[in-house]
Amino acid sequence: MTQQPIDADPSADGAHQDPDLSYGSYLGLDRLLSAQHPLSPEHDELLFIVIHQASELWMKLCLHELRAAREQVRKDELGPAFKMIARVAQVQRQMIQSWDVLSTMTPADYARIRPHLGQSSGFQSWQYRLLEFLLGNKYPATIAVHRKDPEAFAALTAALAEPSLYDESLRLLSRRGFAIPADRLDRDFSQPYRPHADVEAAWRAVYQDTARHWDLYELAEKLVDLETRFQQWRFSHMKTVERIIGYQRGTGGTGGVSYLVKALDQGFFPELFSMRTSL
Repeated sequence: MTQQPIDADPSADGAHQDPDLSYGSYLGLDRLLSAQHPLSPEHDELLFIVIHQASELWMKLCLHELRAAREQVRKDELGPAFKMIARVAQVQRQMIQSWDVLSTMTPADYARIRPHLGQSSGFQSWQYRLLEFLLGNKYPATIAVHRKDPEAFAALTAALAEPSLYDESLRLLSRRGFAIPADRLDRDFSQPYRPHADVEAAWRAVYQDTARHWDLYELAEKLVDLETRFQQWRFSHMKTVERIIGYQRGTGGTGGVSYLVKALDQGFFPELFSMRTSL
């Protein structure tokens, strides 16, 4: 039997377009696809812009999911939280792979674009900072660079004072009867979290009796996945920068690679890693 060709006209198969809501209008494609404004005539600048804009969209989704996951943990409803955190882990896969795409830009390609970037830099991403705050990496001084953006500064100031996802996880452990120190449950959340031996002992107890504490164990493993992927993203970022500009200073005035290497030492859930040594 001869296979009939598929009609090139979708309307022949019943497809139609809603005059009030089309694919493009629903997604706001007119605004989205007109938001790339290269400042140089260089071919690769569009790649540079798209990679970073796409990363900001993925971070927007991560913030949406992790805020909701934090609320579910707060309500002791871990099932939905697991789905949300797992989704973020998959988003992180996409973000990690984006560095491979950017790595197709050579040092010479970037050198022609760099003079047009001024002092703009990835460390000025307020969504990235919100993400770190939500996960627990709190350093009040880091929001100073955003003072000239009142909306971003207000969002960061509010997030700085809120409990992180890890803070809420520790509160959950406490509600389940684990001996979490009071100064880890009610503290100045704008300050960096400091690990505690009693918190490590609580997580160790969860891992030593997973049958009894399965949902807490699953929460812990989801958090470990989250931090591991975040560190992989940081590492890939650092190696991409090293590949493209070597050890030059960053456009925003940081040390470039040296600045990114320091970030690799900044974890979010310290006792979930330290307790594994003594298991």
